[in-house]
Amino acid sequence: MDQQQLVVMGLAGLAALAFGWAFVIPYLDGDVKGEARQKKLAAPTNRGAAQKAQRGRSVADTLKEIDQRKDGKVRLTLEDKIAMAGLDWTRSKYYMISAVLAVLAGVAGFIFGNVFIAVGALFAGAFGLPAWILTFLKNRRMKKFLLELPNAVDVIVRGIRSGLPLGDCIGIISREAAEPVKGEFRQILEAQSLGLSLPEAVATLYKRVPSQEANFFSIVVEIQSKSGGNLSEVLGNLSKVLRERRNMRGKVQAMSMEAKASAAIIAALPFIVAILVYMSSPQYISLLWQTDTGKMTMMVSGFWMAIGVFVMKKMITFDI
Repeated sequence: MDQQQLVVMGLAGLAALAFGWAFVIPYLDGDVKGEARQKKLAAPTNRGAAQKAQRGRSVADTLKEIDQRKDGKVRLTLEDKIAMAGLDWTRSKYYMISAVLAVLAGVAGFIFGNVFIAVGALFAGAFGLPAWILTFLKNRRMKKFLLELPNAVDVIVRGIRSGLPLGDCIGIISREAAEPVKGEFRQILEAQSLGLSLPEAVATLYKRVPSQEANFFSIVVEIQSKSGGNLSEVLGNLSKVLRERRNMRGKVQAMSMEAKASAAIIAALPFIVAILVYMSSPQYISLLWQTDTGKMTMMVSGFWMAIGVFVMKKMITFDI
């Protein structure tokens, strides 16, 4: 097989990837079904009284305003990412830690490899490792927050039913709840003391903790402040939904563990086989990186392997 045929095969694979991205991935992500459900829910099913219609328009306008504010806050600064991770670092401290990690990674790469490996390790330590640390700490903090948030909502529900205002209930959580819910609700009170209204202060929670659960809570508080309603009943239903989402997330994780293990084994199998073959017959497998045909084969194989891993990941990932 000459190089021209390999190029043709690569172009054909790229065309197949583009076709799958345009027509197959939306079904794997659930975007098509989600749009269908939204259209179905958006269709008018009941033409009630004028007061009910006005209340629905008020809720819709509030949701539209929230979406517009969220669209303006998509771009996160470095300070926002550090706050999401639960750290009190400054920008200069972050850059200092990145420089230290870059030097350590570069020295390790030079000792155990060569100059090229040292340069790659230097860039990885400067840009990749600090970002990974922030992402890891943010995800760990998010899990703790989602674990404690239903309990905090239950405290608010019991406080409102006993006659306490919402601000006092949030104050109780800021003193008695576990971290990081305690610190986040304390920041809500601090934002309110600086002049923000309670719905605006609660809306800042989603920026620090970008999760659907925090977004639900802020939407409920803002809608209730504009359109009225029984807040204790709404928050009680929200607490139930949050607990059901947490239970469903655990069930999905347990049911998908077998598929994840299979995907990990399939993805690691080529590397394991390559190492074993190199240990037994190094001259046989060294043709893959010593010849042009072997290099092209490795590139095409790695490309299709990445596509397979991506598709498997999409198949076992569920949005709850």
